[in-house]
Amino acid sequence: MPKTTLGKWSIVLIVAMPLLFFLARIFMNIFYESVSSGDTILEDISKRPALALTMLVGMASGVSALIVGLIAIIKNKERSFLVYVSTVIGALFTLFLMGEIAFPH
Repeated sequence: MPKTTLGKWSIVLIVAMPLLFFLARIFMNIFYESVSSGDTILEDISKRPALALTMLVGMASGVSALIVGLIAIIKNKERSFLVYVSTVIGALFTLFLMGEIAFPH
């Protein structure tokens, strides 16, 4: 288990990420099944606010887990296995997001 506050936050953030994505999936199935998505993020927020904002917070949670985990490992010398795992998952998610931004489909 992590000993530093930042290490604990890294784990909380990485656990929150899939939970928020699951919550967004529930919102999509219950509230927004018949609502089409917007062409831009701002348009999507105006059409489906709960879904879009939940997804954006989930993405921010994954990226934040990477940043907070790196700070805990480098600055605070955190050596917990769970912090390393959350940092790696956050890094992979950030790499995925960068790929989606660089090469949209």
